[in-house]
Amino acid sequence: MTVRPHGYARYRLDGCRCYICAHARSQYDDNRNRAIAYGTWQPWADAEPVRTHIRHLQSCDMGLRSIAAAAGVDRKRLQGIVTGRPERGTGPQTQVRPALAAAVLAVEPTLDNLGAATVINAAGTTRRLQALVAAGWPQHHLAVRLGMTDGNFGTTLRRDHVVVRTARAVRGLYDELWLADPREHDVDTQAYSRARNHAVAERWAPVGAWDDDTIDDPAATPNLGEASDRYTAISEDALWLIEKQGYTREQAAHRLGIGIRHLGRALAHHRGTEAAA
Repeated sequence: MTVRPHGYARYRLDGCRCYICAHARSQYDDNRNRAIAYGTWQPWADAEPVRTHIRHLQSCDMGLRSIAAAAGVDRKRLQGIVTGRPERGTGPQTQVRPALAAAVLAVEPTLDNLGAATVINAAGTTRRLQALVAAGWPQHHLAVRLGMTDGNFGTTLRRDHVVVRTARAVRGLYDELWLADPREHDVDTQAYSRARNHAVAERWAPVGAWDDDTIDDPAATPNLGEASDRYTAISEDALWLIEKQGYTREQAAHRLGIGIRHLGRALAHHRGTEAAA
């Protein structure tokens, strides 16, 4: 049997009357009375929206255990909402505590909590791969790093859907390589140029065209206009600091008042502009 930590629950359910439990009960009563006096006391919330959201998450291949972990609640509490507790002779709950409702409703399916075999939209995956090719990474080089054959890699570049396992691997590779210059990682100049030219011919957007909050959105479009002028100015200033003044990329970013990822996008855009010229 799990022993509850000292606090309000142990006071009410286990009858503990130690100082910690008694103090927690006193605080609870004070807060409750104050909320009642101000007309803000809402001890219960409708369980139906929570139940609907849980079912939506389950349709995305998230199990109750995964949902509970993401929400920071006990799995059995979710079971009580969805199916009830047959072992106790109770049906699905009609009401839940507001804090529990808020915690569950805040859970969204992401690459970090979906099952590895779940099928998802491939927009973010293909954009990351295409952007890396646009940055000069040869497709064979990327395929090897992902443990793919060249044929499977080429297919992935154009898929509409991928499994979460693949999306996670591509995201990790992208985070590792998007800021790097392929020529500094055993990619010869000829292979580098071929990759860049191929991306230009395919009209694949470079790294600098995507922000972290848009790259996975299927409805988003690459920013190739206003961002291009901004990135050109940033890259020119940064390259002057790096090449003429001996700054590191981190120092140059700090001098320009931007983040290192922002600087990386600008430099990636600069390399893409050179390749297209």
